[in-house]
Amino acid sequence: MALRLVSHPLTRGMNLDDPDTTIIRREIIKRKPFLRMIYEDWYREISLEIPDMQGQVLEIGSGAGFIDEHLPGVLTSDVLCLPGMSLVLDAHRLSFADLSLRAIVMTNVLHHLPAVSVFLREAARCVRPNGIIAMIEPWVTPWSKLIYTLLHHEPFSPMAREWEFSPVGALSAANGALAWIIFSRDRSRFQLEFPEWKLEKIKPEMPFRYLAGGGLSTRSMMPRWTYHYWCGIERRLHMFMGSLGMFALIVLRRCW
Repeated sequence: MALRLVSHPLTRGMNLDDPDTTIIRREIIKRKPFLRMIYEDWYREISLEIPDMQGQVLEIGSGAGFIDEHLPGVLTSDVLCLPGMSLVLDAHRLSFADLSLRAIVMTNVLHHLPAVSVFLREAARCVRPNGIIAMIEPWVTPWSKLIYTLLHHEPFSPMAREWEFSPVGALSAANGALAWIIFSRDRSRFQLEFPEWKLEKIKPEMPFRYLAGGGLSTRSMMPRWTYHYWCGIERRLHMFMGSLGMFALIVLRRCW
């Protein structure tokens, strides 16, 4: 009952795999200035990682986002047929020539890929040497584990033995702990199976801002003018992000 009271009225009863749901989420981000500022910070972080070299930049799972406002010329894409997308594509079958991309970027998308190993191999085929994959993903910490387990609608299974899961739906299928499993818990396996990728950066962050902004499913808890105060609080706690961070910026670099 408590969660229903704070849930966003536009999200109640919606089917996550319906393209109309993603369009509604795009509208929610537009209407919630605090949440939009979170996405703007994520896009700035990602943009700073993109190498200055030849090749296109592809965003996977563009959906409700607006990264094209920060990265002119980016190819936006989604597995769903949505207005405003450059491409409709499946991340497991990238329709690009070998070594044609300088970067693949994603915001909260990797944990929805049911065959992530297939994606990583496809990305290695398409990304040029010294190119990158840059992503924002949910991260596992003592704090985030509590929040994602008790308050979040998506599956969150840090103890899952396998990286893969059943593709029951384009967006409803997920394991929110997947990035942490691959790049932290199973890091040695990742390095063994994907030597072409160097894990260059993991930056846990944002323990409170996303909660304060209400995310995509609940009402905003805080007005826009408080945003920079929340940023200041999190900066003061930067030494504790390994225990508090709810998300992480993750950067992989193509070695050869």
